[in-house]
Amino acid sequence: MKTLVVAEKPSVARDLSDALPGTFQNEDTHYEGDEYVITFAVGHLVQLVDPEVYDEKLKKWRMADLPIVPEEFKLAPRDPKAKKQLKAIHKLMKRDDVDRIINACDAGREGELIFAYIYETADIEKPVQRLWVSSMTKQAIREGFEKLRPGEELQPLEAAARSRSEADWLIGMNATRAATIRGRAWVGGVVSLGRVQTPTLAMMVKREREIQAFTPEPYRLVRARFDPRYEGMWFEGDETRIFGDLSRAEQIAEKVTGKDGTVEKMEQKEQSERPPLLYDLTSLQRDANRRFGFSARRTLQAAQSLYEDKKAITYPRTSSRYLSGDMVPFLKPTAETLVPIGDYAAAARYVLGLDRLPLQRVVNDARVDDHHAIIPTDVEHPVDRFSPDERRIFDLVARRFLAVFHPAARYQRTEVVTFVEDERFRTRGKITLEPGWRGVYGLESDLDKQARAAQDEETADESAELPELEQGQAVKCVEAEFEDKQTKPPPRYTEATLLSAMETAGKRIDDEELREAMKDSGLGTPATRAETIEVLIRREYIERAGKELQPTPKGLQVITMLEEHPLTSPELTGDWEKRLSDIEHGSGDRDDFIKGIVDLTTQTVEQIAALDKEKLRPERVELGPCPRCGAETGEIIKENSRAYGCTSWKSREEPGCGYVIWKRVAGRTITPEIARQLIENGRTTEVLSGFRSKAGKPFRARLVLNEEGKVEFDFPARAQTKEPAVAE
Repeated sequence: MKTLVVAEKPSVARDLSDALPGTFQNEDTHYEGDEYVITFAVGHLVQLVDPEVYDEKLKKWRMADLPIVPEEFKLAPRDPKAKKQLKAIHKLMKRDDVDRIINACDAGREGELIFAYIYETADIEKPVQRLWVSSMTKQAIREGFEKLRPGEELQPLEAAARSRSEADWLIGMNATRAATIRGRAWVGGVVSLGRVQTPTLAMMVKREREIQAFTPEPYRLVRARFDPRYEGMWFEGDETRIFGDLSRAEQIAEKVTGKDGTVEKMEQKEQSERPPLLYDLTSLQRDANRRFGFSARRTLQAAQSLYEDKKAITYPRTSSRYLSGDMVPFLKPTAETLVPIGDYAAAARYVLGLDRLPLQRVVNDARVDDHHAIIPTDVEHPVDRFSPDERRIFDLVARRFLAVFHPAARYQRTEVVTFVEDERFRTRGKITLEPGWRGVYGLESDLDKQARAAQDEETADESAELPELEQGQAVKCVEAEFEDKQTKPPPRYTEATLLSAMETAGKRIDDEELREAMKDSGLGTPATRAETIEVLIRREYIERAGKELQPTPKGLQVITMLEEHPLTSPELTGDWEKRLSDIEHGSGDRDDFIKGIVDLTTQTVEQIAALDKEKLRPERVELGPCPRCGAETGEIIKENSRAYGCTSWKSREEPGCGYVIWKRVAGRTITPEIARQLIENGRTTEVLSGFRSKAGKPFRARLVLNEEGKVEFDFPARAQTKEPAVAE
């Protein structure tokens, strides 16, 4: 008799055949050996069927037919290619000489669902065991086959996976149909809504509205230079900025320039900074976005390739930042594999030289569910064969793994308060006493550069060298100057900050250990967040503008439609995610969860059905007189659903003067502000990013209007020689 092994992808099936004993024949849809038959899915082969399969009349989208809640969910192959492979797997499952089946799909929620749907549609009763590995090395696979888990043990995980799938279908199908019926005319086309994508979009729209409503307020800073040589920033209480009567800054600068003062306070204290926790997928995606401009999807693709193809890192789709106790014997051997790689040799030798590894913040069995944190594997790493993306992601993982076993970085922080003519100036300095874990990144690491770049201008000179000073020492104010500043609106989300916001359901939490405790209540899971961002981009609800993500007019309109509905609430969706996690761990009730989702679906449909169509009508901006005919006719440029055009246009037969700026240019949305710049100045004030060529490659350019009034690209010299590494 033989054992059938079902892998998630062809490449994994090949790896399994390499690791298992015996020789295997490649039979196109499977590998056959004396003891094992190894077959493979190609991701999700089976999906929940569309509404019209339940009832032909549901082909037509009508509000009266909503909500659609099947009594029992039906399954079908995704497409003809999936149907062919599914049929081949079913045939193997039904073979008389196959007496047991091993589920070797990815060890997580989606892998469990892929297998569960394949097995259900096969309509067989054969015992199932589960292969659960966190690394694709041959040794890890062989050990996994020695410790196969009974299929029943994974029932809660399967229940959570099915619940997630059915919840997304119920909300996605019903809310999308209702919103499209009610809002298609104003939003344009299908209005796609979803359990995770809609609250994520709502967070971005909320931020965009804060930016649009923001009114900059002028203020002034006063900086002074003292002898002996150091600088200070004027302050009063906790405030360094002067608002309102701005002339006060000028008066302070005049009052103290050339005057004698004293060092009123001189305080030095030591501070330490512990190494950051190991990576889970979300924190890895955040760092790769901050440092290399990688999208979340690009990071996941590189990490998945390092895991599956190169066997260089452990399972990447993890939500844990800790290791389990049974891994301790493998930690030094893993560090040993990094010694031959020049960049890591010194740090790896330090770890190998420790008598006892500091494990208190590294090992925590209670914080490891399905998979532990991402670390390098304990095999040789041929980094010269890695792609550039793989090399960068491996570098992050390897350095973080080594850093976590290094001591805290130690600093001496100095604060000086200088008193001159009844005014106080503060100076801060910071000296590295012991680089500790930061030495793994080099003394002036990317982390340091980022931290300094992110500082407010008031504290940006914190790392300045200070002369020897004593309390009570006499000094002289050589010169004082004021600077004009303006308050800034909140920043738009980048992929890094959006991933953080999704992880904490919109709550601002900087402390990484506190954020860790919020994980089960985030939007989506580490494995799905990258795809959620890509879905919002594909739907044209958000777009990349350089490193920033911003909602499009279409995205803004969708959230306006759903104003204050629970579906837009990150907290509510975070609560659903927590309940899915409870089901996964055996402490939640699947039926209760689905009942709650049905109630939310019904509520969503009713609220959208009750919307006043007039309230859905989007505000259309007016951009002033038409440059072509406005002086003679008084016609203006007004926004419509697809363009900014002259109001002389009545129909195809009466096109008027024909002046138009289309809203989409090379895959990028042209906002009213960009259109205004083109009309008033004939060009955009800045070089814009977010464009895509016909071949799909990203590029940056300034937009200009030619003599005929058509939009053209003006490529800056540096963009021609060096394309940004941001988009993909």
